[in-house]
Amino acid sequence: MKYTSQRGTRDILPDEAGIWQSIEKTVRRTFELFNYKEIRTPIFESTELFARSIGSSTDIVSKEMYTFPDRKGRSLTLRPEETAPVVRAAIEHNLILKDNILKLFYLGPMFRYERPQAGRQRQFHQAGVEAFGSVDPLLDVEVILLAEQLFDRLGLKGLEIDVNSVGCQKCRPEFTTKLKEYFKSNIGKMCEDCKQRLETNPLRILDCKEAVCQKYIEKAPSTRESLCPECRIHFEKVEEGLKQAGIKYRVNNRLVRGLDYYTRTTFEVVSRQLGAQNAVCGGGRYDTLVEALGGSSTPAIGFAIGLERLMEIIRSENRYPISEKGITLYIATLGDEARKISFDLLTKVRKAGVAADMDYAGRSLKAQMKAADRARARHTLIIGENEIKNGLYVLKDMKTASQIEISPEELINKLPAL
Repeated sequence: MKYTSQRGTRDILPDEAGIWQSIEKTVRRTFELFNYKEIRTPIFESTELFARSIGSSTDIVSKEMYTFPDRKGRSLTLRPEETAPVVRAAIEHNLILKDNILKLFYLGPMFRYERPQAGRQRQFHQAGVEAFGSVDPLLDVEVILLAEQLFDRLGLKGLEIDVNSVGCQKCRPEFTTKLKEYFKSNIGKMCEDCKQRLETNPLRILDCKEAVCQKYIEKAPSTRESLCPECRIHFEKVEEGLKQAGIKYRVNNRLVRGLDYYTRTTFEVVSRQLGAQNAVCGGGRYDTLVEALGGSSTPAIGFAIGLERLMEIIRSENRYPISEKGITLYIATLGDEARKISFDLLTKVRKAGVAADMDYAGRSLKAQMKAADRARARHTLIIGENEIKNGLYVLKDMKTASQIEISPEELINKLPAL
């Protein structure tokens, strides 16, 4: 029987892994420039954690989570997003301290059962940040600036930043009432999900991507029309900070994001190359989530980036951050004695910190030279009976085809310069 990967998952093969590593390296370096520290959480958590944080009426919780009972009957879920696990870990390990700003970042796989499409898989990867402990609008600006700087470092152009405010627990009820009044006359013509959302969470109608619903959503009331004075002032200061930082943005009155825990500032970085599902990065404030999950009242803000969507943009531009790395040295051998010597030499070379390999298939010299090419070796060391007898091996530069004779001792000394 021939096995294949499951629908909605894909293998990241060696030729592509180098690009992923390059992106991840840039992500880590950029986050660290802003003083964010890495956190790694388990890939499964209590189901209740996500139901309570994301919202039981959201598509993620009601339709998309991979949930299963363990052997003791406890309900567990593969993480569909990472904010809730990071908050859980921060509370559990007492990372959130009074009068202290906690900055964390993560990289890893997430899981959602949804229809696979370009840039969207059932197992997908996200990178993101979470900052705890401040209501300062400038922190909102910093987080958006961080996202912009990361995409700039990755060489991505033509991205747009959308921002909005969804208010707080004080002003949200008024806006919810306005939405219900507006949509109830047309809800019969809208999708089945929106019909359900009207009863459970009208705000989420604004996040619907169905074409049949868009003409009604476009004319819906704006969230900012119902903001309380505090939320209005907060958003004005965010806009002021974005302008001061030279960040180009667009106020999108329909931007609410798809998770229930957001408050005040929400934002997305979008690419017009990805169709309807065009958000490459999304995030915002969640000032009530830490307390809702058992911690002290702590304001927070963060974002998540879909790495598969980044890859889609990179592919569409036919551009890769770096070429795949090769090895420094390949050892080609002729004869059993040469193989023994080569293996000992290979061990010394690797201990010296040089990437190296040798033939283990007993192939001809010609086949070994082809293997060196495939390994993208910068140099090939040839060892045969004559080389052993003379105590001098042949070191060939694979780019220029020039070669020199070299002793084992000279090779070890020369390795750092290869």
